[in-house]
Amino acid sequence: MKKILIVLLIMSRMPAIAQTWSMDSCISYALTHSNDLRRACIDRQQSGDDVKTSRLDFLPTVQGQVSGQYAWGRNIDPETNTYNTITTFNNYYTVEASIALFDGGQTINAFHRAKNARAQAETTLQKAGDDKAIAVMTKFVDAVYTQKSVVLAEEKLNDSQALLHKTRRLFELGEKSRPDVVQVESQVAEDDYSLLHQKNQAHLALLALKAEMNYPTTDTLCLAGCEPGILPLTTGQLLAENSKLLSNDATPHGPHNVEIAEQHAEDLKYAWKLQRADLLPRLTFGGGLQTSYYRNISQGRGTANGFGSQFRNNLGEYVYLSLSIPIFTPSRWRSARRAKSEWQKALLDVDDARRKLNDDFAQATADCNGYRSEVAQMKKKVDADSLAYYLSRRKYEEGMLSTFDLHAASQTLLQSRIKLLQMQLLYAMKQRLVAYYEGQPLFRAEITTLLSFNKYANR
Repeated sequence: MKKILIVLLIMSRMPAIAQTWSMDSCISYALTHSNDLRRACIDRQQSGDDVKTSRLDFLPTVQGQVSGQYAWGRNIDPETNTYNTITTFNNYYTVEASIALFDGGQTINAFHRAKNARAQAETTLQKAGDDKAIAVMTKFVDAVYTQKSVVLAEEKLNDSQALLHKTRRLFELGEKSRPDVVQVESQVAEDDYSLLHQKNQAHLALLALKAEMNYPTTDTLCLAGCEPGILPLTTGQLLAENSKLLSNDATPHGPHNVEIAEQHAEDLKYAWKLQRADLLPRLTFGGGLQTSYYRNISQGRGTANGFGSQFRNNLGEYVYLSLSIPIFTPSRWRSARRAKSEWQKALLDVDDARRKLNDDFAQATADCNGYRSEVAQMKKKVDADSLAYYLSRRKYEEGMLSTFDLHAASQTLLQSRIKLLQMQLLYAMKQRLVAYYEGQPLFRAEITTLLSFNKYANR
């Protein structure tokens, strides 16, 4: 019977546990329901179709043409090649195939450009996912910080209410004066207002997180690490050394800004090659079949051969070799020079992106090291302020300390605890950000896998 009760108790607690959202859960939900990622996924699919289309350009082009002509008045008789005044009907049929033997590399460069565009679309999709993950991570930290601040404010209010109750008892015994009671009541009112303000801030931070996740605002969102008495990260975990993560000799390669800049420069290089190909000769080989049908309407019915007979008798074949040489095309010259200049500027943008990546990595590493030191120092300060407040309260109860001094010690302890919480969360976020610069993904699953679970992904 006891085992059954234990199992039922565990099962009753499972839904509450399942409804708790960790940072990874929030990131996965945001990636699954992000419209920006859906657009980027559609762009990637379109770029794949463009690659298939550019691959077909290597094949010969085949085209057919059918034309009809109805003429009256003075014209040329195709049988005698003389002028006459009759009414005729002509019908022409042509099927032609052609292939470019030399086009200055236009076809191959267009194919490589399409492949580069596909890779760029893939990188853009990954960058969009990383940007969304960082945004959700920031909002998650803000929400956890404000909700934990509510817990600290509640503890401060409970402590002040207990102090007020004790001060009133001491006032009844004649050990405290009426101004002392009023001062403690003022402190309770201040703590009550601070708690209300922190709750409003927590509500706004949670709404901001829901908006970033595209989560329904009316649904409940319980964040992991926000239960009373549970910190998201322990002090020992925060102070653990990670030499690889914080190494100043590491090479950053997590963000995709440099890769996107390189792919953009590659795209402009192929654009310049395509413009340059317009300045080169073009050699085309082709051939086809053609036939025609002619009828002299003025001579009445039965004077012309039948359609099938003329179609077979007039059938002809031809091949041709065409060489097109651009001699004077100043607009194409300017376009080619402009395209080359854009490519050269894009190469400079790649250098700037690499420099900015190194600077951002150095800044993130410095912030991570700084927050780590601040967490250790703030932990000592919280311990010292806790001891100071404990001693100040003992002195106040013995009548050796004023209410103002006790209030100052209480506020100092509260601010130290809030500051420690802030440093802990910022250190955890910066630590994950540095890991991202080191190449570790911000989320475990592939974006396409996450989007496949969404009913709107395949629309």
